[in-house]
Amino acid sequence: MKKMKTQRRRVTVRFFKPKDMGSRIWGNEILIAHVPGQYTGKILSRRVVPKRTANLQRHRIKNECSYVFSGKVKFYYDDGTGKIKTKILKAGDAVHIPPGAVHAEQTIEDCIIFETSNPVFNDRESMNSKYGWSTPEGALPSTKLDEIELR
Repeated sequence: MKKMKTQRRRVTVRFFKPKDMGSRIWGNEILIAHVPGQYTGKILSRRVVPKRTANLQRHRIKNECSYVFSGKVKFYYDDGTGKIKTKILKAGDAVHIPPGAVHAEQTIEDCIIFETSNPVFNDRESMNSKYGWSTPEGALPSTKLDEIELR
């Protein structure tokens, strides 16, 4: 019987914190799971604020899915006709937001949302001016293509 050699490979542990995670005007964005090159999971703890915080955006690369654990959120989206439609998402509802989809969220009842996506950070393009929306206070700016982080 031939003895097999065991191959050893070097494994590297990396620690990171994406630049745009953390406290927001609408609540907190908390990274809870990240597998490099595969997926990212976040918890969005959203609270009702007295002014509009919804910021129309689209992602160039990010492909995400959100599940509402509790509360309610008003979801804005372009239905493909160039017009913004709305839908109320409540606990148990989910939405898939593929790359290029114009969307925004406004909390109407404190809520917890679990978001999973491909491992892309800082991938936002503001669409407010295209749809005649004003940019709300605290909105994150558009990112340039070279600023998008793939992990």
